[in-house]
Amino acid sequence: QVQLVESGGGLVQAGGSLRLSCAASGSIGNINSMGWYRQAPGKQRDLVATITGSGTPNYADSVKGRFAISRDSAKNTVYLEMTILKPEDTAVYYCNVYAKALITGVMMWGDYWGQGTQVTVSS
Repeated sequence: QVQLVESGGGLVQAGGSLRLSCAASGSIGNINSMGWYRQAPGKQRDLVATITGSGTPNYADSVKGRFAISRDSAKNTVYLEMTILKPEDTAVYYCNVYAKALITGVMMWGDYWGQGTQVTVSS
């Protein structure tokens, strides 16, 4: 299994910055993509940014130029640097990884999610 622990959320004023971190642990054989999604109240969960195993990032149009995703593969950790935050960025942010992990004695690829961290941007 894979456990994801997120940190770095909080309350910030518009125009401010926050940095989210997500560390993966467990019986991990390999991690492919890592990413961040967010869900605002009453809305669906949407992609914010992903990063491939080779380090290629992908961003939602709404955060391009403001957010930066990075990863430390040695630490199985993904980061999201968020700048020029806007009230519409307010949401619960979820970490996601696609990883090969030991499941009942067999290494299997699977999708894993963190518990979510709240980001609130005040106007």
